[in-house]
Amino acid sequence: MADENDIARGVVQIASANRGLCTFKRAYKEIPNYVRLSASNTGPSVTRPGEPMWHQLVRNIKSHDKVPGNFIHDGHLVHVRGVGYRIP
Repeated sequence: MADENDIARGVVQIASANRGLCTFKRAYKEIPNYVRLSASNTGPSVTRPGEPMWHQLVRNIKSHDKVPGNFIHDGHLVHVRGVGYRIP
């Protein structure tokens, strides 16, 4: 099962290929091309109907930005409010 850091690594790869920016929309479209998602990841969200579970992991990158090991905390990504993430 892909975890938050797997998703964050995918976001970095997408941003690297797109002038340093990975929008949420682009992440939701392209992450499956960069990250091996399990059935648990692609299953329906229990809190957001119509959305796969892994979309929450994209948002959790920002939610957990104070935790060591998080890609924002460790300086690998910067959150762009309402847009997505960029690489510093």
